[in-house]
Amino acid sequence: MVSTDTGHVTHGGTMDAEGNTLNPASADEKTWGSFAIFNIWANDVQSLFGYSLVASLFISFGVGGWTAFAALITAGLFVMWMVNLSGAPGEKYGIPYPVVARASLGTQGAKLPAILRAIVAVFWYGVQVYFASTAIALLIYSVTGVSGGTEYLGLSAVDWIAFLIVWFFHIVIFWRGMNWVETFLNIAGPFVYLVMIGLVIVLWQRSDGQLLEATATIFANPEGTFWTEAKGFIAIVGTMVAYFAAVMINFSDFSRYAKDKKTMILGNLWGLPFNMILFSALALLTTGGAAVVFGEEIINPTEIVERTDSVLLGVIAAITFFAATVGINLVANFIPAVNGIANLSPENISFRKAGLITSFFALVIGGLWVSFISQVGIGGFVNTLGAVLAPIFGIMIVDYYAHRKQQLSEADLYNMEGGIYHYDNGWNSAAVKAFGAAAIFSVATVWVPWFSVLSGFNWVIGAVLGGIIYNAIAKKPA
Repeated sequence: MVSTDTGHVTHGGTMDAEGNTLNPASADEKTWGSFAIFNIWANDVQSLFGYSLVASLFISFGVGGWTAFAALITAGLFVMWMVNLSGAPGEKYGIPYPVVARASLGTQGAKLPAILRAIVAVFWYGVQVYFASTAIALLIYSVTGVSGGTEYLGLSAVDWIAFLIVWFFHIVIFWRGMNWVETFLNIAGPFVYLVMIGLVIVLWQRSDGQLLEATATIFANPEGTFWTEAKGFIAIVGTMVAYFAAVMINFSDFSRYAKDKKTMILGNLWGLPFNMILFSALALLTTGGAAVVFGEEIINPTEIVERTDSVLLGVIAAITFFAATVGINLVANFIPAVNGIANLSPENISFRKAGLITSFFALVIGGLWVSFISQVGIGGFVNTLGAVLAPIFGIMIVDYYAHRKQQLSEADLYNMEGGIYHYDNGWNSAAVKAFGAAAIFSVATVWVPWFSVLSGFNWVIGAVLGGIIYNAIAKKPA
């Protein structure tokens, strides 16, 4: 375990009674195989938003289906490369993202990127709790046949009941620890695929075998030029990289539980390119089938299910959408939020305490979503936070690989009063300067019209600039 006041590190123990989420994962906790890593990505892809995003890419960018498909696979390979880099220190030392960041930002400076990541995560965690509750509400309506009734803050009584059920379900999962998180992800990932395949079969039957023909139509090359295809390819890659940007920076939160580096790499190999191919193919077939059966290309799976008028399919789909949304919530939102909040005061905020804090804000944010937050423009806010975080990725990668040659002092990472990562009162000024300069430019790509052509690449630009500037001004360890 770790004593944060002395920086002394010993191994072999498990998390304390309340689950100190920042302590190095012990040998007993490093049990995740490649299948568990695979399911991290399966759950990250399989949300309702993920389906709609992938389906829309085939019909919204004016490119041929093969171009879109190639772009999705390229994005998957790029993200795989990035997470293998960012997840390596987590796997090697068993430490989460906020602790990894201490090596480059400083023991105090690391709190800044950790809390920024946590803010994004808590916000989307609350929103995803609401969206998952719509699946449970659909289940209740399908089984009981009751109507909505009077609304309170934009939700009916059934909607509120569904919301509280989902909110409490998340608490049950995290309260039991990361082994339960792993188990849920391992069940939800394959289950969602089975149901999606079932939906394709239903649409195949109702389309009288014309599903493949409709899919081929979507794949047909449009009458565009080479440059149109190239621009669309780049835009799709940029969109998908931005979609995975948050998990790329904090993948150590999960790789720390991998059995070894080979397991992490194999899990990422199957988890990213393979999931992108399989999920994209199913999304394409479903969209094509809906085009035949309903006469239009529908990218929202819930709308497809509703139009089938099947109670059984509605019940199954409701459970599936619930599992998929909870899965991505645990991967992309809950764990990063918990670790970021715990990092503010590691000696006082445990895994469970941070989880309860996260859940409280989720209750507020999710409960107010339909009545207030959904009416406010949030895209710029979220994109800005993403652009601010991007340079941290570049700084951490350059520091770990180029400056420290993949060697960290575990004791110093947990020594909050001194040590090689304490720098100037806990802040690495070189990292702060590189972070500030790169963040200003990457944020400008979000807000300044002159840079609008770069807006889809603000994360990549910020990460590259952050790494280059840090490498130029930071003093390399002796």
